[in-house]
Amino acid sequence: MKRFAMRLATTILALPVLAAATPALAQAYQCRVPSTLPAVPKIAPDGPVRRIPVEGYSLSLSWSPEYCRGRESRAADAIQCSGRNGRFGLVVHGLWPEGSSGRWPQWCPTPRTPSPALLRQHLCLTPSTRLMAHEWAKHGACMVRHPETYFRIGRILWDSLRLPDLDRLSRQDGLNAGAIRQAFVDGNPAWKPEQIGVRLNARGWLKEVRLCYGKDFMPARCTPGQFGARNAAKAKIWRGL
Repeated sequence: MKRFAMRLATTILALPVLAAATPALAQAYQCRVPSTLPAVPKIAPDGPVRRIPVEGYSLSLSWSPEYCRGRESRAADAIQCSGRNGRFGLVVHGLWPEGSSGRWPQWCPTPRTPSPALLRQHLCLTPSTRLMAHEWAKHGACMVRHPETYFRIGRILWDSLRLPDLDRLSRQDGLNAGAIRQAFVDGNPAWKPEQIGVRLNARGWLKEVRLCYGKDFMPARCTPGQFGARNAAKAKIWRGL
């Protein structure tokens, strides 16, 4: 924990270097947190406990319009997709510790769960209480002891970014994965294209962006698994219209 605290302090001190002139606002348009939230769900592991050394991190940013396509009436996704709580662009899917050889730590046992107040605090960043509870149980518990620390680190990294206007980029002729990476680099000069992963679905629509970090929480070259689509891969961005 002492080493982790030192790395986190380094990250905080480095933010003025990583960030653009102003930090990114959550890409939530008129986000309205519901007056009451569902009970914090119990999360059942979907795989084995895996305790392995952490070699780096991924910050996964989901493109909400694509995720919500066809889910607008799904009760489980009502906060994110119904439109009653606002419209979302990029949202934080999760912060993931990475291992080596394409493996990662997961499902480290913990008695702690995020409180409703903590989930409410981050709901406009990750508009799903179930997803936040899942990300803590599967990934966060292998990084830190407390969910408050896990979500705080994710917000620090998020606030260090200037997010691109993907609505506008979607209108670009000949759009490809490389252009999406370059849009991030243009707004965040400390980043390089090889440090930015782009995930497309089988039909070429943008699903998520993965930002790759080293153990020191500084930008790092993505592994092939993190990198995703090659730069020349044709891409489309659904605007939710």
